Amino acid sequence: MPNTPTTSWLTRLGLHRKELRAWAMYDWAVSSFQTTIQVAVFQIFFVRVVAADLADSSRTASWANAQAISAVIVAILSPVLGAISDVAAAKKKLLAGFMLLGVTAVAGMFFLGRGDVSLASWLYIIATVGATASVVFYEALLPHLAGPDEVDRVSSAGFALGYVGGGVLLAINLAWILNPAMFGLPSGDGLTPSQSTLPVRLAFLSVAVWWLVFSWPILRHVKEPPKVLEADEVVGMRSLLVTPFVRLGETVRTLRTFKHAFLMLLAFLVYNDGIQTIIRMATAYGAEIGIPTSALTTAILIVQFVGIPFAFLFGMLADRIGAKTAIFIGLLAYTGISVVGYFMTSARDFYILAGLVGMVQGGTQALSRSLFSSMVPAHKSGEFFGFYSVFEKFANIFGPLLFALTIYVTGSSRAAILGVIAFFAVGAWLLSRVDVAAGRRMAREAEEGLVVADQA
Repeated sequence: MPNTPTTSWLTRLGLHRKELRAWAMYDWAVSSFQTTIQVAVFQIFFVRVVAADLADSSRTASWANAQAISAVIVAILSPVLGAISDVAAAKKKLLAGFMLLGVTAVAGMFFLGRGDVSLASWLYIIATVGATASVVFYEALLPHLAGPDEVDRVSSAGFALGYVGGGVLLAINLAWILNPAMFGLPSGDGLTPSQSTLPVRLAFLSVAVWWLVFSWPILRHVKEPPKVLEADEVVGMRSLLVTPFVRLGETVRTLRTFKHAFLMLLAFLVYNDGIQTIIRMATAYGAEIGIPTSALTTAILIVQFVGIPFAFLFGMLADRIGAKTAIFIGLLAYTGISVVGYFMTSARDFYILAGLVGMVQGGTQALSRSLFSSMVPAHKSGEFFGFYSVFEKFANIFGPLLFALTIYVTGSSRAAILGVIAFFAVGAWLLSRVDVAAGRRMAREAEEGLVVADQA
């Protein structure tokens, strides 16, 4: 293909090949679940409609239980499924299977109504497991598609398209939820419970359709990586049911031999806890200090759309200064965000905070993913990204606990905002000890002794 201005820009964005664009589109697809279901709409519907007959504390507890159960299931399943995907060369098949599981559960949310607490909880748990597990296999495909000089841009492009896809559908959903009459949906007084909740339930159905339709490119245009076996597995060919667990045990033991990938995981565990705390607690914190609901919703959209160009820009920045240095810049910015949050008093302040988060959130997470992928052997990408997913889930624990403890001690969560800085400081210190060049060299050396199975 001639080097036209268009192809030049696509190269800078990390989208210069069909399979790279197809891979990144899955972020566009699955982000619809993350924004509309996990962040903005379903949790409000759960608390205000599904669990309306429960006491306020019981509503929150039911939602927290669903979150906790889904996190535990994913933490247990991810490494095992990653190992199976490596042994069976089934990353795409498993991605498709868990995507369909999640899509089906989200579509089932359309039928929820008042009092369906148990059903709503289990649909959310199943959908979350489907989405998170599918992302494990999606991320495990990255080392097979992008070369060392492409991986940062490609990973950032995925996050950027995720912001676009999730943000566009969320904006559409909010438009018909807030103005149903404009879309020919029931509105006004005297509506039945089914009519009054129809716009929200249609939003859930739209997520299922969006997620399914935009998953097609990765299934159509990305090839399944070949089955690659450790040399000692060629003789005797262990059972498919046994080998993944054997390799999983080996991965647990050998992960620390990939010293710098392991350090990267530890650093990610710590600083991502700070990032996830800001993501998950900002809305609750804003509500606590009196920010109107409309401003909180608007802020979610600001994060989504500001994140689009800045995710691409972080990928380009990593090309110039390296992913590790770019992550440091993101963590420094998050430190400033924590300070801004501590002094925040108005909706305007909250919008500023949302804009700052949007500038660094996607880029920091995308470069963490690409930096880790560059330091793991491609033939073990499923297993290693299974552990990456586990570490990502554990990053949802300690920050919220800090908030809970701070509220218990001080009666306010304002001081906890400054406490989050500790996660960024410790994470940055661990990251400083990662030798990226050595980590990449160890990963390449681990691939040299492999035997590629006959594909016939």
